[in-house]
Amino acid sequence: MNRRQVLMGSLALLLPGTVGAADATQVRYNFNRGSNSGGGFGARSRTRSSSRSRYSGKKIVRYSTTEAPGSIIINTRKRALYFVLEDGKAIRYGVGVGRQGFSWTGAAHIRHKAEWPAWHPPEAMRIREYKKYGRKLPVRMEGGPKNPLGARALYLFQGNRDTLYRIHGTNNPSSIGHAMSSGCIRLLNEEVVDLYNRVRLGAKVIVT
Repeated sequence: MNRRQVLMGSLALLLPGTVGAADATQVRYNFNRGSNSGGGFGARSRTRSSSRSRYSGKKIVRYSTTEAPGSIIINTRKRALYFVLEDGKAIRYGVGVGRQGFSWTGAAHIRHKAEWPAWHPPEAMRIREYKKYGRKLPVRMEGGPKNPLGARALYLFQGNRDTLYRIHGTNNPSSIGHAMSSGCIRLLNEEVVDLYNRVRLGAKVIVT
């Protein structure tokens, strides 16, 4: 076992909450291998998946907000997601955001959470991807290491309406910190597992 494998194994053990051995293995697989499929509703990656992101990982920061602890605030300009804690603090995660013309802002709430979610590309996306790139997207892709939604997904709703936007993992770590997706917010697989374990259904999400 080389030094990188040891470090990645240690990182998986640091994740809070209960993560099964199979999940931990798949999370490490995603981070180490990457994928040309990208994330965020199957957006084409403009960065080689083998390149290293400059992102150094989540951290606890001082954060002033009137939103309740447990809320999520996403600053797309700063490529940052804040999970609000008590006492004026938050966990800051680096994220990838929607590329120009595909960004979304507003308020929503988490109505559904999924582990290793299946991907259902909207019809409009399938048409767009085929016309622009000649690429045929599946109507449905089962969850797993090659799925663009990664290890976990949080589904954003406004009332009873699905916005079709997600906070999800990615099998393309180099996309963190960039505007590359088709509107969704993506995190490292290791960190979306961490966020998933903290967030409760009904949590408020603000995207600016």
